[in-house]
Amino acid sequence: MTHANVYEVAIGLVPGIGNQLTRQLVSYCGDPEQVFREKKGKLLKIPGIGENIAKSIIQSDIFSKAEKQIETAIKTGTKILFYTNHDYPERLKTILDAPTLIYYKGHGPLNFPKTVGIVGTRNATGYGKEMTEKIISELKEQNVQIISGLAYGIDSYAHKSALDNGLSTIGVMATGVNIVYPAVHKEMANRMQSSGGILSEYPFDTKPEPGYFPARNRIIAGLSDVVIVVEASSSGGALITADLANGYNREVMAVPGNINNKYSLGCNNLIKSHKAQIFSKTSDIIELMNWDISILPKPKNKLPEIPEGLTDDEKKIFQLLINNGETHIDELCWKSQIPVSKMASLLLNLEFSNQVKSLPGKKYKLV
Repeated sequence: MTHANVYEVAIGLVPGIGNQLTRQLVSYCGDPEQVFREKKGKLLKIPGIGENIAKSIIQSDIFSKAEKQIETAIKTGTKILFYTNHDYPERLKTILDAPTLIYYKGHGPLNFPKTVGIVGTRNATGYGKEMTEKIISELKEQNVQIISGLAYGIDSYAHKSALDNGLSTIGVMATGVNIVYPAVHKEMANRMQSSGGILSEYPFDTKPEPGYFPARNRIIAGLSDVVIVVEASSSGGALITADLANGYNREVMAVPGNINNKYSLGCNNLIKSHKAQIFSKTSDIIELMNWDISILPKPKNKLPEIPEGLTDDEKKIFQLLINNGETHIDELCWKSQIPVSKMASLLLNLEFSNQVKSLPGKKYKLV
């Protein structure tokens, strides 16, 4: 944790300052620390800042609260990520109402190559549970990350099925990350942290409030490449998530159900109103997302081994070239999450050591 985090946490604790106003202040002042150092007259010139908010910033006494949040984060192994932080999820940066600060507890990456949001009713039927497990088990070969809300019903089945299939899964919470709600999911939340994690925009010790759940849904939608509504009644959080996903230009799919089952009405209506693509088989998702569905036969010859003495990033590149053969530099960057500027330098070093060969069209292969 750096000293600047005190200001990043503190700005969100000032009464009257939400996500959009935080961005406005940082845009005008340069960074969170400078916000608290500005004179009142300059603050009042910033659109959206009135007398009361300016006074709250200048006379702010919330630094002790911010420091306690940071202390708790350090003790619990929780990351506090401001929206300008390198590790802040890239997908969330594309939505206007994204949280400016998130708390993340886990070891899974927040910029996973393929993400699937799975949502639905808390009153899941046997059909809903079966379809959730079917979708996730059949997506195992795609190595997707499952995003959901850690709630009863479809959410919990989604997280559990992801764990059972060895997939990374992220639970987006409507509480602080130290308060798992419902409490019965605490053990599952702990298991999720090994390859995924739990995430919230709310400070530690925040208890669930009705308004926090719809707000939580926008993060689920924002983190997902595609949102699948498995089961939903004619109203509820799953439909809110679907609407938000459509607004964020995410793909939305819905599992059709029995017209006499009230927990299929929401999905059927999404399909009927063209707000969701119909899900009939798992290949529908793969085709919609343009994910490669071919499963290559295992090579008969022994695969090359990663040489000793490579850096962690060079090992990532080597492993990708072992798995995929000739690979474009953009795909190497995407799958390894290494910036293109750094990737070019790493590939050059591997070329000089006669381990990688460059090909036309910015492709690379092992020597």
